[in-house]
Amino acid sequence: MPLHFAARRNGHDAIVARILTPLIPRRAANDNGRAIGDLMGDPEVLRATLLHFARHGLAAAELARAQAEAAHKKGDEATFRHWLAVVRQLDRRMALRMEVKARS
Repeated sequence: MPLHFAARRNGHDAIVARILTPLIPRRAANDNGRAIGDLMGDPEVLRATLLHFARHGLAAAELARAQAEAAHKKGDEATFRHWLAVVRQLDRRMALRMEVKARS
């Protein structure tokens, strides 16, 4: 006597469907829990950051850090603050390390 498999009509509750269906994340993995207002606080800094990222890609944060450090060595506080803000938009932890280093 042969056995035949009869699948359920509602396959969403089936154990196989639950195993094979990927879970949808609750929030984006790269948003760091920051509100959109934090990211768009100053439109000029946001524009400068986007242009810098468009020119340099994934190396943008590292290059902005180098610009900020060069300005800090020259004593140009305004330029240092500008590049620090760009770094903060791209890599918040790097910006925090820079601020600690600049204070000492």
